[in-house]
Amino acid sequence: MRDGRVLLIRHRHYSDGRSYWLFPGGGIEPGESELECVCREMREETGLEVKVERLVFDKPYEIQGMYRRRHMYLCSIVAGEPAPGFEPEPEAAAEYQIIAVRWFDLADESDWGDAAHDRFTGPELRLLRAALDGSQLGSGDR
Repeated sequence: MRDGRVLLIRHRHYSDGRSYWLFPGGGIEPGESELECVCREMREETGLEVKVERLVFDKPYEIQGMYRRRHMYLCSIVAGEPAPGFEPEPEAAAEYQIIAVRWFDLADESDWGDAAHDRFTGPELRLLRAALDGSQLGSGDR
């Protein structure tokens, strides 16, 4: 987070051109810890080097898919400026690309645009806002 804003990435699918905002993240690679995964995914998808500050929540996914649980971490930026990254997994890279990154004001849903109405990202933003309960809103780079 930075000044009460959370960083999201935008995916665009090659097959149909659809695009949507979501949180950076992904699966743990063999031999990798959860915290190492967070740092690697942030570096790959946003170009940022981060330090994990703390776990914000650990919840089951309500939408069935690839993952069973959602772990959200609060990170501080160590180095870099956010920029669209890449998907190193060939299967993912063949389906979509990361086309943008953007800071979203967590306290102001009118700033979320189409992310507010996305069946996945809108609830995730609201869950994060509730989990932080104002404790991290407006508090610098986290």
